[in-house]
Amino acid sequence: MELTASVKKTDVGIALYLLAAVTFFVIPIPNYLLDVMIAFNIATALIILMNTLFVQEVLDMSFFPTLLLFTTIFRISLNVSSTRLILSTGNPGNVVLTFGSFVGGNNLVIGAIIFLILIVIQFMVINKGSERVAEVTARFTLDAMPGKQMAIDADLNTGAIDDAEAKRRRDKIQEESSFFGAMDGATKYVKGDATAGLIITVINLAGGTVLGMLNQGLPFAEAIQQFGIITIGDGLVSQIPSLLISLSTGILVTKGSKAADFSGTLVKQLFGIPKVLYIVGGAMAFLGIATPLNPVLFLAFGAAFAITGYSMSKTIGEEEIEQEVAQEENEAEEIRKPENVVSLLSVDPIELEFGYGIIPLADVNQGGDLLDRVVMIRRQIALELGTVVPIIRLRDNIQLNPNQYIIKIKGIQVTEGEILFDHYMAMNPGYVEEEITGIPTYEPSFHLPALWITESQRERAESLGYTVVDPPSIIATHLTEVIRSHIAELLTRQDVQNLIDNLKETNPVIVEELVPKLLGLGDVQKVLQNLLSEGVSIRDLLSIFEVLADHATTTHDTDVLTEYVRQGLKRAISSRYFAPNEVTSVITVDPKVEQDIMASIKQTEQGAYLTLDPERIQAIIKSLEEEIKKIEEMGKTPIVVTSPIVRMYFKGMTQDYFKDLIVVSYNEIDSNVELSSVGMVTG
Repeated sequence: MELTASVKKTDVGIALYLLAAVTFFVIPIPNYLLDVMIAFNIATALIILMNTLFVQEVLDMSFFPTLLLFTTIFRISLNVSSTRLILSTGNPGNVVLTFGSFVGGNNLVIGAIIFLILIVIQFMVINKGSERVAEVTARFTLDAMPGKQMAIDADLNTGAIDDAEAKRRRDKIQEESSFFGAMDGATKYVKGDATAGLIITVINLAGGTVLGMLNQGLPFAEAIQQFGIITIGDGLVSQIPSLLISLSTGILVTKGSKAADFSGTLVKQLFGIPKVLYIVGGAMAFLGIATPLNPVLFLAFGAAFAITGYSMSKTIGEEEIEQEVAQEENEAEEIRKPENVVSLLSVDPIELEFGYGIIPLADVNQGGDLLDRVVMIRRQIALELGTVVPIIRLRDNIQLNPNQYIIKIKGIQVTEGEILFDHYMAMNPGYVEEEITGIPTYEPSFHLPALWITESQRERAESLGYTVVDPPSIIATHLTEVIRSHIAELLTRQDVQNLIDNLKETNPVIVEELVPKLLGLGDVQKVLQNLLSEGVSIRDLLSIFEVLADHATTTHDTDVLTEYVRQGLKRAISSRYFAPNEVTSVITVDPKVEQDIMASIKQTEQGAYLTLDPERIQAIIKSLEEEIKKIEEMGKTPIVVTSPIVRMYFKGMTQDYFKDLIVVSYNEIDSNVELSSVGMVTG
């Protein structure tokens, strides 16, 4: 309640401030109230100036452009009110009269000169510079946004920051861009305010002189002297706060976007080098001795700078000693501190470790783009399979060979590779016209024969028909294939919960019906893992949940539910494996083999399993191997088609022998797909 009341009070205060400005345009106010408002305006300008001077970050004053508009309209409304009093009564109040007589020296010429000098300083110096700096800063900030975003993504992928910190940095970049863009336009307010002040002053002077001559019967010289001093006072009262606001604008746009102690940093940068102070002190002393300039004054300045330089040299020496002592104490404290065992327990889902020879590929400062490729891998997998890949840790490992890299899943090495820096890998797709010389090797992702060639051989190899790839592409492709093959085990319950929460925002009914009423989180996870293990995308989570909700009332067997889901996703599965308007060659399974498989299924509480005779299994595997070899010789991908009830058992039986074999059922094939059986698995 207190917070709400506080917010309401501030809302009322801002509203009254703006309403007062609008009111002063149309309603005459007495001179004593004008004195109060002018004093308040000067105080507000001073507050803004001090805030811009000592604020740590420019974004701490993110509403400064709006503040400029508010103060400008309020100041102009006071100008209108004072003009009305000058022309109607000749007495605009104590503040205006004091500024005209005291600040202007009670002299029209002196006051006019001071006023014009303020206008020139504000309009030609501060405003013009601030406007240019704001324009350039806005342009550079906008141009730098993509690079900053990529740097954040790179830090996120290497584990230097977490998701919350990445979001905070992205929001800050967006705020900076919006702020400096707004400041580019807001500087026009200040520029227009200076112009308006000059025009209003000229109008006041001319109008006041004419009214003094006509209404009060004053001679021209006396009228222009009397109203001129009042007008100059009014101009000074307006232009001094305007000058302070202009100065605040200049400080803010030239301050930069980094957090800093402005005053401390400024003093340190000016007086932080003792050698400079010694030289300046000597120069000032020389001018006092060798020229007719006042020797006392210049010798005093020379001595002051020399003493300041000596003091700064002692301070710098003490700071260096303190830093060394503090560093030694920190190192000793680290040695004494017990090892934090908890931090050693965490295991990264995916790690890419590489030797020092590969560091340039991952170092952005050396032109490496491996970090950007890792970001693209995560996006590619998300689009392709519908799941978020965990953070991929990249780190160098001096224990590896310079050109070696290894890929770990959950802390265990699953594969490795080796590249030659500054070389390219050339692979023969099978129709190369002429072979080239190179260092024989194997492509790490698919273990295909290849050659390492130099930069000078690249164009010739491509012209001969070779497929040529650079080292970062080799590593990125290898990493992508490893992630694809292990994505099922990388899908955790927390990942599934995040997917469910995301779906619940748009389709709460299906989520509430299925989880946890019909299936637990672990059951859903198992179904999704089954789909991912065979390369089926789970991006269409709504369709998956609809099928699960339809069949979870009759069975909780996750393998059976997976088969139902696959049938519900037949359009996606068909488009993945079968080309439209083309006859696809497939391998079928002998109906007798299918009957034998079904007859050997044993149901238990833990699920179903096969009890088929090992010799019969070997015969089926041998027949399948022969059929796969025949279809591969035709240059086509082997696809086995079975009846729906047999598919998952046949896939499970052949999994250990043919890991990437595609097995689909008739119910998973769209009606517009044309098939041609080129072989049959017997046994």
